[in-house]
Amino acid sequence: MKTITIKDIAKECGVGVSTVSRAINNHPDISDETKERIMKVIRENNFTPNSTARNLKFTQTKTIAVLIKGIENPFFQKMLKVFEEEIQNKKYTFLLHRVDSNQDELEVALQLIKERKLKGIIFLGGCFSHDEKRLKQITVPFVLSTISIFDGVDKNIYSSVSVDDIKESKKAVDCLCDYGHEKIAILAAQPWDTSISGLRIEGYKRALAERNIPINKNLIRYTLEEENAFTMENGYKLMKELLESEEEFTAVYAVSDSMIIGASKAILESGKKIPEDYSIMGFDGLDISYYYNPSISTIRQPVEDMAKETSEILFNLIENNAENSHKIFEGELLVRQSIARLNK
Repeated sequence: MKTITIKDIAKECGVGVSTVSRAINNHPDISDETKERIMKVIRENNFTPNSTARNLKFTQTKTIAVLIKGIENPFFQKMLKVFEEEIQNKKYTFLLHRVDSNQDELEVALQLIKERKLKGIIFLGGCFSHDEKRLKQITVPFVLSTISIFDGVDKNIYSSVSVDDIKESKKAVDCLCDYGHEKIAILAAQPWDTSISGLRIEGYKRALAERNIPINKNLIRYTLEEENAFTMENGYKLMKELLESEEEFTAVYAVSDSMIIGASKAILESGKKIPEDYSIMGFDGLDISYYYNPSISTIRQPVEDMAKETSEILFNLIENNAENSHKIFEGELLVRQSIARLNK
């Protein structure tokens, strides 16, 4: 028996496919009479609408999807506002889609391309450690925003906007070293994160190696498999574990501001002071890092400029069939009250 489709339903009812979709979704701009006629044919044919039929309004519009991994991270809030404005100004539909930490963002993207007929994708945040073969499966223009990939992937098959995570991370650790610190702990994401966290760990290692400071692996504190890495809660847990380990250190650097804020609470709860007992450094430049007491030293990323550049590159790919491109922004070191010079 031939499988009936939404087009067959539309033909039998003498209406367009979009009208059938509106009837399925109980849309108000369709008369009760037409809706009932369509639903009657659907029932008689035991037709089950798939997600494409249910979301036909999306497939018929110019839709840009922003796939965000780590939506709870306040770092992304300003960027999302810019993305929404830029996309809507271009008369495209803005689709924000959350990707859970245990989900594969490429699998999610492929499904959305199939169901929503996307015109383009912005990947925002998360651990992006996919190889060339998998990246080539994405059939629409896409940009990695705030995400860097280790060398080894052909840069001609994707576009990206980010800071130089290795360089900026080294800058943060160099600052701590300049204040006399050598026993510097780092709070990182999971060991398999070879993108943002992995690159910032590399910057940390290079800063220490350049000064002939031995790297103590016990001071590299990785996130547990099941945890959301870039959160205050995770920073708090990692810091408590480090304090309980009785490993010696004088400074703590976290790969995100959210993590270092959580770590600060653990330090203060232990009866220690910032920066008298431990100096701390974050990464991102969140507004809250300034208003925290003491104000937290960090690397500020120019998030609004990065979001605008991401949008510009994507629309250039979509509308002008441009070549893939990469933009590296400079971070800004903000030295605040959370760092003290170490008296040796």
